[in-house]
Amino acid sequence: MKSLHSFVAVWGNKLGFAAGCRSGSADESRMRPGRRTALAALAVLLVLGRAAQGQVAPAADAGGLLLSAGGTASAFDIQYGQRKMLGPSAFFDADLRRHVGMEGEARWLVFRQRADVHESTYSIGPRGFWRMGNFEPYAKALVGIGEFNYPYNYAHGSYLVFSPGAGVDYRISHRIRLRLADFEYQYWPEFFPSEMSSFGASTGIRIRIF
Repeated sequence: MKSLHSFVAVWGNKLGFAAGCRSGSADESRMRPGRRTALAALAVLLVLGRAAQGQVAPAADAGGLLLSAGGTASAFDIQYGQRKMLGPSAFFDADLRRHVGMEGEARWLVFRQRADVHESTYSIGPRGFWRMGNFEPYAKALVGIGEFNYPYNYAHGSYLVFSPGAGVDYRISHRIRLRLADFEYQYWPEFFPSEMSSFGASTGIRIRIF
C-alpha cells in the first residue's frame, strides 16, 4: 500500500503545481476561485484515499497491488467554439485485486488548434474494473485541474474539472494490454465565461510494471 500512497502523493503535487499557474490577463481575479475549489476538492480526495488505505485488507488481498502505466491518443469534442481536437495522454493505474483502484491521468489536446486555443487536464480518482476472459471493462470517476488557453493567447486559466468515464482493455500478454476504448466526459463548472463540457475517446496501450 505504500506504493499506492506515494503515487497519489506525487500526482497530488503535480495537480497543485498546475493549479498554481498564473493567468495571463486582467481576468485573473475571476479565475482564482476555480483554483481554490480545485485544490479543496483534491485535498478531500487525498484524505479519502488515505482513509481507504487505512482499512486492513483481507489476507487474500495482501500484496495485491498491481501497478500499470500507459499512453493513448485522444480525440475530443470541446464545447468552446465547437472545436474538435486531438492529443496524447499518459496514465497510471494502481489496482487492488478486489476490482478497485486509483487512476491518474494527464491529457494534452494540442493538435488541430484554431486561434491558439488548446487545453490540458491533470486528474486523479477511483476506478473499478472487472475481468471477463481477456477483456477488462472499467469505470472511473476523476477530478482535477484543467488548463485552458484562450484565443490568440489573450488569457490562460486554471479550473476545476470532473471527468467520469469508462472503457475496456484487452489482454495481449501477462504485462501488455491494449486500451481498446476509453470514453470520458469532462465538466468544467467554473469555466469562464460560463460552464463548459467536452466529450472524447482514446485508444492506446497499457503496460504492467509489477
